Amino acid sequence: MLLSIVALLCIGWFLLLIALWLHFANKGTGAFFKQIRVGKNERLFYILKFKSMTDECDEKGELLPDAQRLTKIGRFVRVTSIDELPQLLNVLKGDMSFIGPRPWSPDYLPYYNEREHHRHDVRPGISGWAQVNGRAIAGWKERVAYDLEYVDGLSLAFDLKIFGKTLTNLSNHRSVGVEKSGSYSFFDYRKAEWAAQGRQDLIEKAEKEEAEIMRKIADNERIR
Repeated sequence: MLLSIVALLCIGWFLLLIALWLHFANKGTGAFFKQIRVGKNERLFYILKFKSMTDECDEKGELLPDAQRLTKIGRFVRVTSIDELPQLLNVLKGDMSFIGPRPWSPDYLPYYNEREHHRHDVRPGISGWAQVNGRAIAGWKERVAYDLEYVDGLSLAFDLKIFGKTLTNLSNHRSVGVEKSGSYSFFDYRKAEWAAQGRQDLIEKAEKEEAEIMRKIADNERIR
């Protein structure tokens, strides 16, 4: 948290400049967006990111494909992972850490197996072991394995190793935290796995739990 204060004081001017640039590039729809995510001990929180796409819709009122809504400055902040920097505020609040598993959407929770829930034994991070090992191209099985390896081997030395690899990836212009557009979701991966095992019962149970989780979130949003 102390490091996040120092970082915000040092680069606050830069974040303000990017925010203003994005505001105009996004045609007045704002420079930030927030999404609900799962934190330590599976507590929900709002993650903050720079908004890299406009809200342009087609004639049916549906959002255009990501590739058409992604602005030039939006592509820049994604490739350089600048879009992650507002999460310094999440670190300051105690929702996140600099290093840890990426915070996932709450609708993934019902699709975890028992061991996978342990990825929430620690705070999620801006960067992490899965992120620096090719999160954008690795499969879901590999990403979860990296996250659990981090939790099992948690140490300051491990964090420093990941931090160093993050800087190396950025300096080499390698994507640290940018998902490939159109990559399918964790629950699609798990449903396919269960379907191959003939476990339709698990799919139906998880879908019911997912619907209940999202209903509660929607209810809370209406109250807010």
